[in-house]
Amino acid sequence: MAKRLLVLLICLLLCSGCRDGYWQHQQIMPGLSAESDQQGCTAIPIEDAPLDTITFSFVGDVMLASEYSAGRYGTFNTFAETADPGYFFEKMLPVFASDDWTVANCENVFADQIEEMAVKDYSPAYWYRSDTKYAGIYPQSSIEVASLANNHALDFGWRGYTDTENALKAEKVITVGEKQSVVLEKNGVRIGLFCCSLYSNHHLTPILDWLALAAEKTDFQIVYYHGGAERVHEPEDWRIAACHAMVDAGADLVLGSHPHVLQPYEVYNGGEIVYSLGNFLFGGSRTCENATIVFRLVIETTDGKISNTYSEMIPCYCYGELWQPLVMESDEDRQAVLDFMYGKRESPC
Repeated sequence: MAKRLLVLLICLLLCSGCRDGYWQHQQIMPGLSAESDQQGCTAIPIEDAPLDTITFSFVGDVMLASEYSAGRYGTFNTFAETADPGYFFEKMLPVFASDDWTVANCENVFADQIEEMAVKDYSPAYWYRSDTKYAGIYPQSSIEVASLANNHALDFGWRGYTDTENALKAEKVITVGEKQSVVLEKNGVRIGLFCCSLYSNHHLTPILDWLALAAEKTDFQIVYYHGGAERVHEPEDWRIAACHAMVDAGADLVLGSHPHVLQPYEVYNGGEIVYSLGNFLFGGSRTCENATIVFRLVIETTDGKISNTYSEMIPCYCYGELWQPLVMESDEDRQAVLDFMYGKRESPC
C-alpha cells in the first residue's frame, strides 16, 4: 500500500498532572517520531492502514545483540557485521509495513563504548550489547516503537541506557522507558501505551495509577509489561491476578514479555490478555523454542470515536533462517500455536 500522508508531529509533552512519573507521556501522530530538534518536528512516513482503522502489530523480545562474554565465533554481533541490516526482519516486512505502529521490546543495549557493567547478584547472569549502528534495523524493518522497560536495559549502567535511547531516537524510533507511556493518535482517537516491569505484585501499583489517569486522557489503554518466570508456558497465579486487576482498572489490552516462550491468550472482563509474546528475535542464542506470534490489533473508528476492535494472532517461527523470523507456512504448525494460545494444548510446538 502506498505511503499516504505526512502529518505534523505533536512533540514530546510532559503532563502537568504527572504523579511520580507514571504519566510521563508523548503524543505521537501515526508514523512520526517523538524526537524533534530546535528547527522543528520531523515527520516520518509509514505504510498507512485504511483511514477508518488504526492497526498495531505487537511482538515480544527483540535482542539485536549477543551476550557480552560470548566471544566472537558464531555470535549475533559477528553475524551482523556482514549481514544486510534488512535481513533480520525481511520476511516480516509485509506485516510490519502494513500497520500504523509495530511495537517491540528492545532487550539489549546499543552502545559503542562500555564504561561500566551492571552488578548482578544472581546466577546465571547475562549482559547484552551491540553497536549503536544496529539500532537502524528497527526503522528499516518498520518497527516504530521500542519498549526499554526490561531487565537488560541497564546492563551497562545509565550511560548504556542513554546511548541506547539516543541511538533509537536518532533513527526516529519512539522509545518508552520504565513506567512511562506514549499517546498515539490517529483519526481523533488516542491510544495510551504504558511500558513497565512486572516481577511481583509490588509493581502493580504504578500500572493501576497510570490506568486511572489514562482513562481521562485516552480512548484505549494498553499495558505492555516485562516479567514472569522464564521458559515456562503457564503464567503464575499472582501474575494472572495482576493482569485481571489491570483489566478491571480499565486496561483494554495487556501484553507480557520476558519468559522467552509463549504463554496463553485470555479474554477477561472484556479485555484481552497475552501473558507472554515470547521471543521474537533472540540474538543471544542460535536456537530457541521456534514458535512466537505477532499480535495484531485493529481499532475501527467512526467520526473520531472507536466503533469496533478486533485482533488476530499470526503464528511465526523465531528462526525461519538464522535470526530471521518468518510467518509460519505449515498449517499444522500454525494450528499448534493457536491451539496452545487458546488453551487447547500444553505446548505451542
